[in-house]
Amino acid sequence: MTQATQITSRREQILQALALMLEEDSGKRITIAALARQVGVSEAALYRHFPSKARMFEGLISFIEETLFERISRILEEVHEAVPRCGQILILLLAFAEKNPGLSRLLEGDVLTGETARLRLRIHQLFERVETQLKQVLREAELRERRRTVLPVSATANLLIAVAEGRISQYVRSDFQRRPTEHWDDQWALLSAQLMREPLTQSA
Repeated sequence: MTQATQITSRREQILQALALMLEEDSGKRITIAALARQVGVSEAALYRHFPSKARMFEGLISFIEETLFERISRILEEVHEAVPRCGQILILLLAFAEKNPGLSRLLEGDVLTGETARLRLRIHQLFERVETQLKQVLREAELRERRRTVLPVSATANLLIAVAEGRISQYVRSDFQRRPTEHWDDQWALLSAQLMREPLTQSA
């Protein structure tokens, strides 16, 4: 194993340990000393890989961003109608949070209280980026499918992302008991049926 590989492996080990602590120590503030004990190294060793706890959180946020937006790109390639696209994007977000309880605390933002504002901004921008993608999908529906949203596009996209954020918040507040995907199929069926008007007709 090369030195570069060892460094990457240790960085990943640290981030995995941090994500696990976020899951297992819900409601507790994560300290460098506790993280070092979890990883089994000294605090000095942690600082050789990450200059601060904020950088560790940024590493986890980068992982979330890369995972979600890579999969969203795949959804856009494979799914062509607007409503199913939106549904796939939302279930991706909910399922990701459910499978990664520690990371859902980052998405919900509670664990970032007292941390640098830069981290909260990163999470805000992540959701803004997903909302922007939803807007784009809904706008394209008018061109591709000749369908318009019942509400303005911005309001519709905001409603969808707010529902997803709310489900993730419930998950975190319940100590991961209320799953984000619980009842989602029925809820999405009801919500999606109200999103779009009937197809536009060609003018004579």
